Amino acid sequence: MFIKDWKRELFSIPNMLSFFRLALIPVYAYIYLNATQTYQYFIAGSIMAVSCLTDMVDGKIARHFNMITTLGKILDPVADKVTQFTLTLCLSLKYPVLVPVLTLFVVKEGFQLIAGIIFWRRGWMLPGALMAGKVCTTVLFISLIALVLFPRMDAGAVNLIALIDGVFLFISFVSYILAYFGRNKKVQDMEAE
Repeated sequence: MFIKDWKRELFSIPNMLSFFRLALIPVYAYIYLNATQTYQYFIAGSIMAVSCLTDMVDGKIARHFNMITTLGKILDPVADKVTQFTLTLCLSLKYPVLVPVLTLFVVKEGFQLIAGIIFWRRGWMLPGALMAGKVCTTVLFISLIALVLFPRMDAGAVNLIALIDGVFLFISFVSYILAYFGRNKKVQDMEAE
């Protein structure tokens, strides 16, 4: 799993879109954390929506035009996780009820990083994101962007979003634990790719 042609990988369209998503993160954080008017929250939410759409498009382009790269396999999930972390962190500053969601997110991602490194060093890896992880990512993005777009959301709705996000994160976390260490492990030999 080594990069042979750096130039081709760096400048592939899907990877450029992932770099674009990473570049949007500080722009979003600055606008959201300094927002005082409804239109500013709308701009911040729109930036995150563009990031999500770009995430969906880069994978389709990579598969359709055979632009799947080693760098992309690393860059795409990193862009996803950093975006989710930033979104959840910024929202946790405004809605303290999201702090447990942020904590669970950090624990889950920390586990995946450590388990991934351990298995990678042994020559094994997950073949891709689990369905529970994909569903969780979708739920997180939709619900958290809704919180950005509607800053005056009722406290009951915010609590419900925090609960739903927590449940999906927990299910995803358990799914990844089982994928790495369960009876029916999903890790595969990297040479079998």
